Amino acid sequence: MTSLAAPTRVRTRAPGKINVYLAVGTLLPDGYHDVATAYQAVSLYEDVVAEAADDFTVRFTGPIDTSAVPVDESNLALRAARLVAERAGYRGGVHLTIEKQVPVAGGMGGGSADAAATLLAVDTLWGTSLGRDELLRLAAGLGADVPFAFSGGTAIGTGRGDELSPALASGQFHWVLVLSDEGLSTPAVYTALDEHRDRYRADITPVRDAPVVEANVLQALRAGDAELLADCLHNDLQAPAMRLQPTLARTLELGERAGALAGIVSGSGPTVAFLAADSDAALDLQVELSAAGLTVVRATGPVHGARVVPR
Repeated sequence: MTSLAAPTRVRTRAPGKINVYLAVGTLLPDGYHDVATAYQAVSLYEDVVAEAADDFTVRFTGPIDTSAVPVDESNLALRAARLVAERAGYRGGVHLTIEKQVPVAGGMGGGSADAAATLLAVDTLWGTSLGRDELLRLAAGLGADVPFAFSGGTAIGTGRGDELSPALASGQFHWVLVLSDEGLSTPAVYTALDEHRDRYRADITPVRDAPVVEANVLQALRAGDAELLADCLHNDLQAPAMRLQPTLARTLELGERAGALAGIVSGSGPTVAFLAADSDAALDLQVELSAAGLTVVRATGPVHGARVVPR
């Protein structure tokens, strides 16, 4: 006989991301920017365990330093849980245990992955059955990267990055990720970009209000061609991130000298993502960069978005 009782514990998983292309539009009157980005979800995951409780609490495990991550009501995962409770009229709470593998303030959307995994976890735990479309709507209210962490795969993001269109992608891309001991503030990186553009306005190409992802990026993803993608990796935030954290330039130089097809700062940084030709090349690159004293992990993409992990 099958029990229909609600579960008391649910584990979910959501991936980190790499922005293989990121163009940033002009500074808008509301202080934000429109962007055009090509996201790829990669096999560096955040696991969330949700357990029935009377209130809302969160704790962290895993190899990533989370000392700077808040555990009060400002925590993004707790905000996600409360959103589901409010939307569904649920009166209980949840205790979240988040096993972090994605670096904090690393430009890979780790906090967004926490929120996406939590949305699915509490919806499953509480049996609220809000449905994918409603969970995606809640995700968009939590931050620009949360809907993509929920959906995964490869996608084009426009607007604030949360207006997603699936992108055709084939094959598997091999990435070697260099993690930094220090995070970077996303607002600080955007401010540095705006200051640079303002200072050199007369010397640089005018910036679009609404940027687009270049066609060659879509072609490379569709073909599953790592060499083609390497030729068109681009991030408008890379230069300001390097100005704020100058060691990134040395990391990029080391990786490309060690055989990477290309390297790019992911999102607002400071994680550096190197694209390798295949799994053997990725392993060789990981070994060489590790020998240089860097913290390095391998990942592949694209991978699925938020999902329940069976017991």
